[in-house]
Amino acid sequence: MNWQTYLDDNQANFESRLLDFLRIPSISSLPEHADAVRQAGAWVMAQLRDAGMEHVELMETGGHPVVYADWLHAPDKPTVMIYGHFDTQPVDPLELWESPPFAPVVKDGCVYARGASDDKGNMLAPVLALEALLKSEGSLPINVKCFFEGQEEIGSPTLPAFIAAHQTKFACDFVLSADGGQWSEDQPALLVGLKGLCALQLDVIGPAYDVHSGLYGGVIQNPIHALAAILTSMRGADGRILIEGFYDDVVPLSDVNRAEIERVPYDQEAVRQKLGIDAFFGEPGYTTLERSWGRPTLEVNGIWGGFQGEGVKTVLPSEAHAKITCRLVANQRPEKIAALLADHVARHTPPGVKATTAIKENGAMPYLMSGSHPGNIAARDVLVEIYDKEPFLARSGGSIPVTAMFLESLGAYTVSFGFALNDERQHSPNEFFRLDNFVRGQRAYCMLLHHLAQ
Repeated sequence: MNWQTYLDDNQANFESRLLDFLRIPSISSLPEHADAVRQAGAWVMAQLRDAGMEHVELMETGGHPVVYADWLHAPDKPTVMIYGHFDTQPVDPLELWESPPFAPVVKDGCVYARGASDDKGNMLAPVLALEALLKSEGSLPINVKCFFEGQEEIGSPTLPAFIAAHQTKFACDFVLSADGGQWSEDQPALLVGLKGLCALQLDVIGPAYDVHSGLYGGVIQNPIHALAAILTSMRGADGRILIEGFYDDVVPLSDVNRAEIERVPYDQEAVRQKLGIDAFFGEPGYTTLERSWGRPTLEVNGIWGGFQGEGVKTVLPSEAHAKITCRLVANQRPEKIAALLADHVARHTPPGVKATTAIKENGAMPYLMSGSHPGNIAARDVLVEIYDKEPFLARSGGSIPVTAMFLESLGAYTVSFGFALNDERQHSPNEFFRLDNFVRGQRAYCMLLHHLAQ
């Protein structure tokens, strides 16, 4: 029996296993679901043991655990580490689900459940590929390690120190990430860039308490006006960010990069109409997709202060606040950007108020790799064979923090090799995963491991 036959003969069983996996409510952000996250990790361990992987263990991280396994009996062959995550997002708003989020339903060739696309269906596919190879051929064509985590949906906060402390154990030539997707059902893509993240809260404090606007209006600094002035100073009318030093470390888009991005079809007018906006806006000199994928951002995500109720209350508030996030590109570092913002705020705070910034979330490093990396070349060859099309070299405005962690601690780049699609409602009610791509992922991983052996 070969691996293709093994996959064909076991698809009904594989689908049943996927449904079992999806029944585990492994929401990493909710403390009351911590046991369920560990239960999902134990479930993954059982799959790896049954597949024939070795040294399977649940590793403690100081947060949600990591499941590790390996098979290292291919001398003179490369070593890759397969990555994915078994935690999920929360399910709110529950009333918008057409079926219970952790009671998976199969209809019209798709499975509907929280985590179906991101990342349980995607993550299980390479595990089943390893099983098919080991059960049918008795060995793997290359050396393989597995690193499946339970905290990706909260930014993998304990993993930087954890990975650094186990560098030898996790050493590999590169990582294959099952947390990713393709461009469309019939168009492949290789993801080569992700943005990092820096999140802060800006607090502006004025008088000791809210004061009467008739007595103190025009006499003291209004914290809301001061906050508005500080925020306005951060970005020009054309969208360029005015924080001193903000762009210093940015890796510019080369002519080759811009040609790669231009090759990707992007119907700007259709997107504009879908969003219901009059026009796009952003840093001059770049296309919309170039700004989204290759340029850093500074955005105000929330702002509050003063009276919020119906009617009028004639006060000057004692404080005002805003939440700010910056999406970063290579080679920007979140801690440096946070310091630059703090310096800018200090220089642009009007007299009569005090303003401070505080980091509110763990920062994420940006990630960028070459399309000509050997892992991408191998993945490209397999994708061309499967789709009969050249993959796009794509980037994302989102973040997968662990990719930069692997690069920083292990010197290992991460090749995105997942089979989710963007329309599958990841993080939203009625998340789903196409079962055709569940099967496609299994076959693709078998093909890729054999290709890497050559």
